[in-house]
Amino acid sequence: MATILDGRKISAEIREELKQQTKRLREKGVTPGIAGVLVGERPESAGYLRLKENVATELGIRMEMVSLAENTPAPDLLGEIERLNADDEIHGIFIQLPLPEHIDENMVLSVISPGKDVDGFHPLNVGRAWLGQPVFLPATAMAIHELLVRYGYADLAGKNVVIVNTDNLVGKPLASIWAQDRIGANVTLCHPLAPDLADYTRRADILVVAVNRLKFITADMVKKGVIAIDFGASYVEDPACGRQKLVGDLDFDLIKEKAEAITPVPGGVGPMTVTMLMRSAVTAARLASGL
Repeated sequence: MATILDGRKISAEIREELKQQTKRLREKGVTPGIAGVLVGERPESAGYLRLKENVATELGIRMEMVSLAENTPAPDLLGEIERLNADDEIHGIFIQLPLPEHIDENMVLSVISPGKDVDGFHPLNVGRAWLGQPVFLPATAMAIHELLVRYGYADLAGKNVVIVNTDNLVGKPLASIWAQDRIGANVTLCHPLAPDLADYTRRADILVVAVNRLKFITADMVKKGVIAIDFGASYVEDPACGRQKLVGDLDFDLIKEKAEAITPVPGGVGPMTVTMLMRSAVTAARLASGL
């Protein structure tokens, strides 16, 4: 039976560490500050922003929420970002994505000061990540890596790592961590539509999947002893209660019988993402203050 990689447990551990770090910073006159920018009134995005605010408050981080109308012109949004860039009490800035169609996402992300880009989306930070330099990285990629570290699976030297995802949130930043010489992993990025996908997934010692397709990876697509990381999200009706429940991309019940370790959905990577964002905010405050 596989070890269950419990993201709730690890997230709670990290939050306790961050509370102590923010306490020490405040004792030296520094209160970590983070700003979140939301354009439009999408309920899901607004709810996620409130969740981040609640976690920030719990950890002793001051959070400023900037909410702009859906039809906000791009120059007005850029002006808000420049204001936050210039605010010495704001150490981290993130944009709640997606943005309205009339605003160029890449342009907006490139305006954030790299030193405050706690989401790790600024082109300069992306380049630094691939060069193996110290930098902020997207929270999901950091969460996956941290789960392996905390459970003792971080020695990837010579291991075959297969990531079924090619986006800027999971696949590319995670590959930028594990492709470094000091890690020594053999990293493969796979598009989910690859016709020979199973040929790659069966070789994986570490398999990461994030495609939002129910039971996309079946037990016959993995080898015995795999460490399987699931960041998928789909909703299905629970026959026991008739309500919708969240499930991942792995055929969890069957794969856990073959895997050495596996993340559940929910309760795996998801609970760690906001925590890792806040860890970046605390790091940004420490670096900006020279402490």
